[in-house]
Amino acid sequence: MLICQITDTHIKLPGKLAYKKVDTADMLRVCVAEIQRLDPQPDLIVLTGDLVDLGRPEEYQHLQGILAPLKQPLYVVPGNHDARDPMRQAFAAGRYLPATGFLHYAVEEWPLRIIGLDTIIPGQGGGELCAERLAWLDRTLAEQPDTPSLILMHHPPFPTGIGHMDKIGLIGREGFAQVMARHPQVELVLCGHLHRVIHARVGGRPVLTCPSPAHQVALDLHDDAPSQFRMEPPGFMLHRWRDGMLVSHVAAIGDYPGPFPFFDAAGNLID
Repeated sequence: MLICQITDTHIKLPGKLAYKKVDTADMLRVCVAEIQRLDPQPDLIVLTGDLVDLGRPEEYQHLQGILAPLKQPLYVVPGNHDARDPMRQAFAAGRYLPATGFLHYAVEEWPLRIIGLDTIIPGQGGGELCAERLAWLDRTLAEQPDTPSLILMHHPPFPTGIGHMDKIGLIGREGFAQVMARHPQVELVLCGHLHRVIHARVGGRPVLTCPSPAHQVALDLHDDAPSQFRMEPPGFMLHRWRDGMLVSHVAAIGDYPGPFPFFDAAGNLID
């Protein structure tokens, strides 16, 4: 099972640039083309929030047009730039999002059970896992304690050290850690929000954030870090599940020199 993760695409209305600088739509098109060239192809694609920039139905329509070349099943969770009902309507064809309430779900048809969590607080940059949401997660995991599971959520459940992002982090981290500690079948928690790769362990379970196919949050490990981004190399992630082991890779998007051989035709290391 090969899972492709895309996050923080921030698609705006056609012709609009994010922060008057970033052509997120064009950069996502390049990402989609890069994914189409992969061999082997991913079995499914997950999008971990901030799919669009202002939660408008027209933005989701634009996003779907860009994603249309990807024929794999798509599984989405909302980020703080998304809006529940427009997102629910945009991805209704997948039949996994609930008709009302939080955008939680569990998908059972893959070797890894996929659990989507809704962490958003409408109108705010930060997220929350309240008692109701934590109870849903605890109950859902308890239903299948022996099934390896993958959790998708937007806000990472740990402080990252990037001050301005931690100020819009996740409320309820302690409760989430307690739930994780009770459910060792959770193989990995995949997040967005940070626009860069960060790894931590929460409740004994590994957690990863993913780079954006567009702009990246500037790496500044100060409590008073200003809210800034950089045009570092864009990317996505691939998560490979085989023989009971989940291995994650970062895929950089772009045209780089290579690949070049390490050895010559006679099998000698090139020196």
